[in-house]
Amino acid sequence: MTEKLSKSQPYQPLLLRIIHNSQGIFAVIAMITAFWTYNTYDGRFGKISWLPDWQEIEGIHGTFGLFALLILPFFVVYTVHRGNKKLIQENSFIQLKLINKPIWWYSLHRVVNTLMIFSLTFATFTGKMMDEKWLPQGELNHFWYYLHLISLLILILTIGFHILSSIKIGGYPLLISMIEWHIREKDNWNLWLNNLKVFTENWRKIIKTEWAKLSPHFKILELTILLIIIGSWILSILK
Repeated sequence: MTEKLSKSQPYQPLLLRIIHNSQGIFAVIAMITAFWTYNTYDGRFGKISWLPDWQEIEGIHGTFGLFALLILPFFVVYTVHRGNKKLIQENSFIQLKLINKPIWWYSLHRVVNTLMIFSLTFATFTGKMMDEKWLPQGELNHFWYYLHLISLLILILTIGFHILSSIKIGGYPLLISMIEWHIREKDNWNLWLNNLKVFTENWRKIIKTEWAKLSPHFKILELTILLIIIGSWILSILK
């Protein structure tokens, strides 16, 4: 339902909410099932005894990990082109010297957001490099398995800091704005079809224009992550 909201109330574009929340849900479920998989087949670094061993959990983890990987390029492209104000800026490290000032928290939030995207990329890449037969066969010392465990720990930390820094700069209203159902007129579904038609008819020009708008460091960021994602598919096929 389209509804007028207070201008002072945080509002997130509908497309951002769809992509961001889908990415977040799949990533969180993948992390939960990853721990359950570790708990079932490994447990060398600590184990929850009351959590039952479930042989099928690895397949479930792989499925949600795949969903997270499939959404990731769309999330990256949208964030870099439409949400880059929330990513690391060219002067972010200079602003991080202004400790405890408002700009320090905003800069920290941007750095954390960028690190979270890289940690998600790292987790999906290392997961793609694994073989689903390793753990059931008791093969626990593979290089990619260790890297995948490390990547999941990093991802947990970056998501945690992402939530905490979001609360710090925007409070709970900012978090709520990511899950609210209300949409403004500019996000009306009727406009989506027209925007899609315009894009399909002029996609080359639009992509060229969007790319030209990006700062050099955002171009590097987008290319790096997209190449890693493409590489994960190519390497998984080759191996």
